[in-house]
Amino acid sequence: MSKTFYQESDDIMERFELATERISTIKDDRDLPEKLQQYFIEVAEFIMTVLSVMNKAISGSLSERSLEECERDNAAIFGIYAKDRYEKSFLCPTYAAAQLGQELGGPLSAVFYEVTGIIAAAFAGRTDRFTIYLELFLQIYGECQMEEEDKYRRESIIDALYSFKHDYSQLFISEQVISMIDSEYDFYSNIIMKDDLSDDRYMYKYGMYIGPNERQIAAHLRSLPKEDVVAMARTYVDGYIKGFEVCGKDISIKETVGVESPVGFELMTREAIRLFNEAGLSCTVRFGGTTSRNLYSTVPNKQCLYDHKDDRAYYWDKGMADRMLEVLKNTYEKHKELAAVFGGPAVIETFGEAPFEPANFEANAKYTDKQNEINVYYASQSGQITNEYIHGEERSFTIIAYPIPEIGKDFNEIFNETVAVNRMDYDLYKNIQQHIIDVLDQGESVHITGRGDNHTDIVVKLHHLDDPAHQTNFENCVADVNIPVGEVFTSPVLEGTNGVLHVTQVYLNELCYKNLELKFEDGKIASYTCSNFESEEENKKFIYDNVLFKHDTLPMGEFAIGTNTRAYVMGQKYGIADKLPILIAEKTGPHFAVGDTCYSHAEDVPMYNPDGKECIARDNSCSILRNEDISKAYFNCHTDITIPYYELGDITVLCADGRKLPVIVDGKFVVEGTEELNKVLEQV
Repeated sequence: MSKTFYQESDDIMERFELATERISTIKDDRDLPEKLQQYFIEVAEFIMTVLSVMNKAISGSLSERSLEECERDNAAIFGIYAKDRYEKSFLCPTYAAAQLGQELGGPLSAVFYEVTGIIAAAFAGRTDRFTIYLELFLQIYGECQMEEEDKYRRESIIDALYSFKHDYSQLFISEQVISMIDSEYDFYSNIIMKDDLSDDRYMYKYGMYIGPNERQIAAHLRSLPKEDVVAMARTYVDGYIKGFEVCGKDISIKETVGVESPVGFELMTREAIRLFNEAGLSCTVRFGGTTSRNLYSTVPNKQCLYDHKDDRAYYWDKGMADRMLEVLKNTYEKHKELAAVFGGPAVIETFGEAPFEPANFEANAKYTDKQNEINVYYASQSGQITNEYIHGEERSFTIIAYPIPEIGKDFNEIFNETVAVNRMDYDLYKNIQQHIIDVLDQGESVHITGRGDNHTDIVVKLHHLDDPAHQTNFENCVADVNIPVGEVFTSPVLEGTNGVLHVTQVYLNELCYKNLELKFEDGKIASYTCSNFESEEENKKFIYDNVLFKHDTLPMGEFAIGTNTRAYVMGQKYGIADKLPILIAEKTGPHFAVGDTCYSHAEDVPMYNPDGKECIARDNSCSILRNEDISKAYFNCHTDITIPYYELGDITVLCADGRKLPVIVDGKFVVEGTEELNKVLEQV
């Protein structure tokens, strides 16, 4: 018998009925200035649209809808995000500010975005969650009627948002944690494991946007022989289990794995859950919507997501951060036994969506410098709390990626090639990469340069090997936590790592960066720029927000050489290099990660390569501070930036005795034993 987060009560139902009845009458009100009243009418109409689904969930008829009804509900609810409609909706901060003024437009648009949380609540039949969003909306409506001046209305709106987030943090944060670590909360896994996956109606139960990608990928997986789907699932599950083995971690003390999967991949996910169960691991599947992984679907409007990414700025302060941290700590403490046996996430990523280049608008919420300091504080503290209960030295993960139909007319061929890339020869690459490591381990630093329009020129300092016969600087990464095969990586010594990293175009977390340039001094970012926007101020803020994650600087946490030339050729052959996820893109050239090292929170766990040598480059001068002040050791981010082979000049190992050992020259591997990698490159 599965658990639920919520038991329906007469009190909740009474509040639900009162709220929905009042909202149904707003369309007839004329109590406020015309444009302000129109805002409340638009949000009320949206709520009433979603209410029709909520009522079906309450009556038990949601599963009885025909496919046509499912599609109509999907179009009616998620139509608010359609580009043309969004830009003329109060959900868009720029439109809201133009209609209501900057004083009210931004905060009220943020309230509208917050209220869209009723969608997931409706499909899950959660009248408690549905009701509290409605009560927030009605409270703000009442406050705006009571106040006559916009500046006082603004204060009331922000106060209401603050109270809502503060008072219900127990509900939101605790459910987020529990649904990750307790497999008995299984609303979404029940659908995956028990529904008829030959009938598209199952995916319309989640409460997520369902578009062509979701429907077509489900159809594609149904067209494959079952043994192929099982093989895909086994690659994914085996990678997770191998991740524990290669890191020397004991998987036998773990009981739960967090499955993170896109809608449409249920045939594969079902087989993976079955395989995990056979390996003694139960699975959690929690709601992700379009804002995170977990169980997720296509983002219907990425600009909307970008416009609202900093809405928390309206109410964010130290008191709110501490309240949320308190709830997080208490939740983990209450469920510490479950947290201790959670093994980490197993992630299926997708790629192929049209590249997104965000536009910055003045009406969007913006953090103050003080709030950015609180963001860094909150990320650090929440990371420490999580690691206290889910120990970094004991957990692992795996990530695998597949294309979606939006990638274009060659989808079937690209999908098949990706499956092949994900299942490449483990032993072949293990041996090839060992040849590269044998050369790298002779050096005290590595010099990397670009060619053509790429002006990368950087020297990466390596750790000293006291016992080269038994120690190495580079991990031989084959196919375990990061599928597919194809990289050797290290955590550089920061002091002595200097120079410029540049790439003409790169996609990081689905955002495009043009001419991204980072200058490093003693391993830390000293300056940065790009050419996305006309003003240098906008370019710097774009990087500060989305690469530095509001830190003044970040260290270089990783230097790696990608060796998967087949994945590189796939990107070039089909013209999809700009659509490859970082998981695959990082294998298609050298890459540099800014933020934490690859061994974050597990630096003290010995790590050995297949040849038996211990990887000793697990720390740097930032991470080592965990022994003095853990808040200074970790940055809670790790962003890989890859130089593709066609922009790569040379990679040369610089030895203490003056020798210069080439690894790559003009984008081609020159180490003896790596000839196989160049054979593939010659196809381009």
